[in-house]
This record gives sequence, structure tokens and C-alpha cells, in this order.
Amino acid sequence: MTVLPDDGLSLAAEFPDATHEQWQRLVEGVLRKSGKDVSGTAAEEALSTALEDGLTTRPLYTSRDAAPAVGHPGFAPFVRGATPGGTAPTGWDVRQRHASTDPARANEAVLGDLENGVTSLWLGVGAHGVPVSGLARALDGVYLDLAPVALDAGGEFGPAARELLRLYEAAGVPKESARGTLGADVLGHEARSGEASDPAEAVELARLCGREYPGLRALAVDALPYHEAGGSAAQELGASLATGVAYLRELTEAGLSVEEACAQLEFRYAATADQFLTIAKLRAARRLWARVAEVCGARAAGAQRQHAVTSPVMMTRRDPWVNMLRTTVACLGAGVGGADAVTVLPFDHSLGLPDAFARRIARNTSTILIEESHLARVIDPAGGSWYVERLTDELAHAAWGFFQEIEGAGGQAAALRSGMIRERLAATWAARNKRLAERREPITGVSEFPNLDERPVERETAPATPSGGLPRVRRDEAYEALRARSDAHLAGTGARPKVFLAGLGPAAAHTARAAFAANLFQAGGIEAVHEPATVDAATAADAFKASGATVACLCSSDALYAEQAEAVAQALKSAGAERVFLAGRGAYDGVDAYVFAGCDAVAVLSSTLDRMGVA
Repeated sequence: MTVLPDDGLSLAAEFPDATHEQWQRLVEGVLRKSGKDVSGTAAEEALSTALEDGLTTRPLYTSRDAAPAVGHPGFAPFVRGATPGGTAPTGWDVRQRHASTDPARANEAVLGDLENGVTSLWLGVGAHGVPVSGLARALDGVYLDLAPVALDAGGEFGPAARELLRLYEAAGVPKESARGTLGADVLGHEARSGEASDPAEAVELARLCGREYPGLRALAVDALPYHEAGGSAAQELGASLATGVAYLRELTEAGLSVEEACAQLEFRYAATADQFLTIAKLRAARRLWARVAEVCGARAAGAQRQHAVTSPVMMTRRDPWVNMLRTTVACLGAGVGGADAVTVLPFDHSLGLPDAFARRIARNTSTILIEESHLARVIDPAGGSWYVERLTDELAHAAWGFFQEIEGAGGQAAALRSGMIRERLAATWAARNKRLAERREPITGVSEFPNLDERPVERETAPATPSGGLPRVRRDEAYEALRARSDAHLAGTGARPKVFLAGLGPAAAHTARAAFAANLFQAGGIEAVHEPATVDAATAADAFKASGATVACLCSSDALYAEQAEAVAQALKSAGAERVFLAGRGAYDGVDAYVFAGCDAVAVLSSTLDRMGVA
């Protein structure tokens, strides 16, 4: 009789265990074939990926990559979820955002969403959404005892909250049945607008909710202003912690206990298309807030209520259909990460007010992941992954460091007003912007595989967002500016600026670099003309003149460059080429500049448009 070992699974027990060192040696062999002679840990480091906040993703994680004990779902430190059952079996709260200024149109959209799968509403109210006086019309026909409402009213949170409470009373909703968030966030509003507000009204709302409305939370800790200003995941978490602590101080000084104060907060985070970082961020956020509650003497009250929103920073205006893919991955990360409520922004969010189709796709993203992919049926599905657990731990430490830095500067309000937070976020964004410009962080449909012939998607203008505080950035902003210049040139002249691709030798020699060059120039709205497919010193001049271009780019292999590049470049110059590029690297007479993987594409494209006279 075979006795199974009791120290783990016996699957494949007849095979010897593979060691980490054996794997490293195999990696060394592969890297040597690619020209990298490295060994040991250097081989592993060669395959690692640097993230923001000083974090690194390694190619292999094993049981040696230990992380602190994460406990059980629903228990401190709440890494594995705020409740024992997670979001199973019904799934997370599908929360749709509405920002129309017309109460009647907002009501039509609200009712349509609720009838088709949305489980709660996130309403822009006041100057940046439906007027406070129109809130009753916007919510007409909504069963307020069944559909939670989260308000986003900026500086008008007080009147908006009082109007919503009046509507609950008018509809006969028992106070214990009211659900949602009144959205008071004075520091978040200051971060967006630069306008400081007295927290007294927010404190009074918290006291009222604590006394009479057990299902309502008065305050929101919105980390989106820091994410939208270019902050990293750790900076977003650190700023949210500092904001939450500031609110705890205000609430406890007003007489609420720490437990009561914690119960009045809902935290809002961005979910990005980096699914693992999103998962780790939400898990780390719960751990960090649990630590704050523990230090305050209320360990059991540290279960953080989380609202995840797909990142506005990652949304593009060109080829917006790709946003559906980005938001799907972000929603997956938010769901796996344990968010209580998830808002998938419609794919046309960056273009204005979404239409009915875009809202349908947004809400169905969550529905499909919950009901068809069954993501909510597993509690903390990422738990136990050596990679996710280690990333969660490292991110938590980085965020705690930024939180301590803010506290050392006098707290969140002082750090905002001194410019400390703005400066730190700006430095992070500058580093990321460099990667975007060099296309090391590609944007599909924008910096990679742009389609110049695609018809633009047009939407009704959305209400203006608060301004005057931290900036709002977008990944596509540099390329969008270039494309706008090209569009203006097309409208004024009837044609886009053009570059002639001079392919040298057979297709096998020039196709790869011609495709690379076409992709790069089209990212700036410069049409690539590759006709005829192959030219030489004798035919390049006529082909260039026929193309209608003013600049040219040589495309071929290094061997053919050595034979033909200088002669063809001179022929192009004689035909009137104002600038001759070469796809690759080298030093050839007649070639003015070189484009290659990792070059500053934005600088190249901007200077090229300048030379073409594209205003």
C-alpha cells in the first residue's frame, strides 16, 4: 500500500524538484543566445520590469518570496476582503456614473441603467452635473429604498445631501433602509479646485448619519484627484490615507468614536489596465487602513469600504473603442481586488456625455464578469499568489512611506496648500510622460497602430470639471496635440502632412522597418506614403516627387544601408526633401535624423510638423 505524504500534494512526486538555481541556468542559456552574457541573479534581473514607486516585477516568484500573514477574509488586516463572504454570490455593486445637467435626460438614463443591471447610482450634482433643484426630477421613479445613491457634488455637497435626505423622507423610505454615500469630501474638492472649505458641514452630516441613517456614509475619501494628476499607485494610496486620517481627526474631535468615524468613510480608487497592480492596490489599501484603525485603537473597525473607478487617465479620445478593452481589464482587476462597488466609465467618457450604447457596454462589462466569468464566486481569488502577495506588501510599504511624508509636512491639507503634493505628483508624471513619449508605454490606437482614416466619435459636451487645483493628465495628451495639428492641416489644405518611406532592397529587407516608421509617423498624424515599395538611387527622386511628401525616411537592413543609404539620401535631398530620416541607427552622410525603438517619438514628430509648417 502506498502511503501518501502528509506534507502537501503528491502530484508528480516521482519527479525530482526543480530548484531556483536550475531555472536561472536555463534563463542564462536563453539570454546568451540573444547576446546577453549574464549569470545568476543578473540573468533574473535582466527579465525584471521596473514599476513606479521603486517597485520591480520579477519573472519568477516562489514560496521563498514570503509576505506578512494576510489573515482571513473579513478580519483584520482585511487584505483578503472587508467581509467574510467577499462579494459572493451576487457580485460587486455595479455603480453607474451620471453627469448630465438636464434632470429629465438624467432620469431617462438612470431608469434605463437600473432596469438593465446597474445596482447603484453615482450622480454628479451641482455645477458639474444635475442642479440640486433638479435632483428630485432626476430620481423620479427610482426606488430609493432599493437603489443606493452616491452623490458627487463638490463644494455643494451640503445642499445636495439635504435634498437627497428630503427625497428619502418624501418617498417614505425608512431611515434604516437608506443606502449610499452623501459624498462630502472637502479635501478632495480642494485638491481639484484649489478652494479650501470648512469641514464643519461634513462633520454635521456624519453626526446625522451616525444617529439616524445607519446605511448612509457621509464622507468620501476620493483618491482620483491624485491619480488624475499623474500620481503613482503608492502616491494615490498615501494621499487617501492622509485624507482619511484628517477626517478621523475632525470627526473624533466632534465627539464621534473612532468606530463611528470609520463607519462614515467610503474610499474611492482608480482601477487601471495594469490588472495585477490594481489588485495589489486595493488589497494594500485595506491593509493600510486597517493599520490606521489599529493604531487608533479600533482594530475591528478597519474594514475599508471601497469604490473602484476605471481610470480616466488611461482613456483615449482617438480610437475610443479600444477603451472597452482597457476598462474590461480594469474592472477585472477591481473585482478580483475585492472592491465593494465598481464603476466602469463608458468608452466615450473622454469625448463628452456617453450615449445609451456606451452606458450599456459599461454596465454589461461588470455583468459579464460577474454572471458569465463568475469572478465573484471566489473570495479573494488572488490570495496565495506569491506574486500578488509580494506586490501587495511592497506597494503597502511604499504607500506608507508617502503617507508619512505627508503627515510630516503637516497633514493632507497643509501638503496640498504648500505645493508638496503637486510637486511630487508632477515628478512622477514627468517620468511616466517620458516613457509615453518614447513609446516604452504604448497606447494602442494612439502611439501604436493609429488609424488616420478613422472617423472621429462625436458626443455632446459634458459639464465642465472642477479646475484650479491639481492638474488633470491623460496618457494620450501629447499625441492628441500632434494629431490635432494634423487635423487642422487636413481641414485647411485638404491633405495631411506626408512622409515618403524609401524602402531599399527586397521586401524582406525593408518591411519590418517600414512598418515601424509608418506606425511612428502616423502617431503624429503624418501620413506614410510607401509607393513604390522599393526604390534606389536612380528612382528615389521621382518617387519622392510623386508622393507629395516633404520629408522622407529610409527603411531597410543595416547591410543595405551600408551600400545604398548615402546615395539614396542625396537623391532625396536633390528632389527637395527637407529632412531625411533613417529607421535604425548609424551615421550616414545625407541623413538628418534617426528613428528607432526608444527614441523620443513626440519630440521627433513635433519637430517634423514644425518643419512642415503645420501650425
